[in-house]
Amino acid sequence: MADATVYAPSSAFAERAHVRGMEGYRELYRRAAEKPEEFWGQLAETELAWFQKWSHVFEWQPPFAKWFVGGKINASYNCLDRHLATPRKNKIAILWEGEPGEKRRITYEDLHRLVCRFANVLKDRGLKTGDRAIVYMGMVPELPIALLACARLGVIHSVVFGGFSAEALKTRIQDLEAQAVITADGAWRRGKEVRLKDAVDEALAECPSVHDVIVLRRTGETVTMQSGRDHWWHELEAGVSDECPAEPLDSEQPLYVLYTSGTTGKPKGIVHTTGGYLLQAQMTMKWVFDLREEDVYWCAADIGWVTGHSYIVYGPLAAGATTVIYEGAPDFPQPDRWWRLIAENRVNILYTSPTAIRAFIRQGDQWPNAHDLSSLRLLGSVGEPINPAAWEWYYKTIGKERCPIVDTWWQTETGSIMIAPMPGAVPLKPGSGTLPLPGVVADIVDLDGKPVGNNREGFLILRRPWPSMARTLWRDPDRYRQQYWERVPGVYMTGDAARRDDDGYYWILGRVDDVMNVSGHRLSTMELESALVRHPAVAEAAVVGKPHEITGQAVACFVTLKKGEWNHNDLAEDLRKWVAKEIGSFAKPEQIRFTDALPKTRSGKIMRRLLREIVTSNAVTGDVTTLEDLSVVTRLASQHDEE
Repeated sequence: MADATVYAPSSAFAERAHVRGMEGYRELYRRAAEKPEEFWGQLAETELAWFQKWSHVFEWQPPFAKWFVGGKINASYNCLDRHLATPRKNKIAILWEGEPGEKRRITYEDLHRLVCRFANVLKDRGLKTGDRAIVYMGMVPELPIALLACARLGVIHSVVFGGFSAEALKTRIQDLEAQAVITADGAWRRGKEVRLKDAVDEALAECPSVHDVIVLRRTGETVTMQSGRDHWWHELEAGVSDECPAEPLDSEQPLYVLYTSGTTGKPKGIVHTTGGYLLQAQMTMKWVFDLREEDVYWCAADIGWVTGHSYIVYGPLAAGATTVIYEGAPDFPQPDRWWRLIAENRVNILYTSPTAIRAFIRQGDQWPNAHDLSSLRLLGSVGEPINPAAWEWYYKTIGKERCPIVDTWWQTETGSIMIAPMPGAVPLKPGSGTLPLPGVVADIVDLDGKPVGNNREGFLILRRPWPSMARTLWRDPDRYRQQYWERVPGVYMTGDAARRDDDGYYWILGRVDDVMNVSGHRLSTMELESALVRHPAVAEAAVVGKPHEITGQAVACFVTLKKGEWNHNDLAEDLRKWVAKEIGSFAKPEQIRFTDALPKTRSGKIMRRLLREIVTSNAVTGDVTTLEDLSVVTRLASQHDEE
């Protein structure tokens, strides 16, 4: 933290930014802090289209909040209809590329028509406000079309990532008691078909609530269609009307339920509602991504995760952006797939994960350097803390030292970005999320809820409700209260550890259970991982605590290497010395394992919980439904320690 290089906004960037200079940031933040209801009320009135204005901005019965109480609104209307009376009518809304190479350019007018038609299909199947639909598809335009059609009618949707197993799909359908599943025959990933419809068939053997399955024809491969239950999307759509008025819905009408892994192994259904969620998703598009009318914006996440909901679909479309969607793997058929896509489509904003960035580092600079990336003007990072070495590579190799990097901290539960730089206002420090956004009152406390002050590690909390916050857990309000609001009474416990420096900048250190105590020294896995990846041989690292009878915990490291010839025994000793030099001898790893890959979720997060099981027992017994490649864990569990 103390040695962080500071990158001030360039004058050229700041001159055109929505928020200019620290004075602009401080003024916005002050207004939101002093009069939050007035601040959010004015934005809701000017930034969104309402069928009926709210009676009051905010209602708080801890831990349950309501925003824009009594207001009537529709997310689909705000993402589509209101743009049709403007020049955006003919603007590209979705710029799509399939993994095999197909391209589609869908204007706002086209998207409105497609959404209305599919909304009428849902109506014809008997779906109405308050009903639930599961969406289980690959990254094709019909996925956001399905979401917006559900939102148009008030049908609560839940996207299940297309890589989830039939078992994971089943538990989500059962918990939601969904009446319909919207899916496809399959999806393309690394040149192979992912058999989606087969997984749906397997899941539905124990899901009696589902009466309709709507199947998009994507791959064209043969699938089983059950008479009376299963219907082809294109056949249902034939002959339906292009007109479907958006339903005026209560501001607090649930928009979607998104399931995230819980510590108990049972997925938690995070409930997001409509008015407050949409407002903060749209405002953060402007504040954080400094969105301009002419921008081509690409969030390279999957819509199956909250990042895709807020920053591929609802935020960008409400803001009238051109949003890029790519179906396949980032390195298929070659490692330059993303860079070619950016160059060909003149992408201006790229928002991706540190995991992807580190993978690109490992592949070598020749791949991005072979393409013209001069259209880029802003880069973003999401999903986990980005280590300074990866930040610097992203800044220099991809951004050519002219694109600010917005390192964003937020969660499925927060709905929108909470801590991030406004790129025309806030100087950047590699590895820091910088400052809270307007309306976000953060702090760092100890287990008793007392502020720890600057330069001390503690628990990141949010002291005040915000519009895009999750309202509850699906049919489990007690768990919502206990997990988020009772650990430190009256405040939202994020579950992340953090530090704040003397400039007020926040440094997110990872999950609380990713903090170790070695011989009385509190060590963050993020700090250790950052030290390891600064070593010239290391591409990626994951660190966990291993029980130790003397020190309490010992440091165990899992390391992937850059291409080259390495002597593992010599390198392991070199890495121990390196960590001792970078952090201190007390942080020296006891165990280092070299591996070709790390266990990750399908959204790219390293599953340290599984690594902890491996170093403790060399076995994995916990929930692996979110794991992308089970064989990675199997190989690691069978490895002998590199001592």
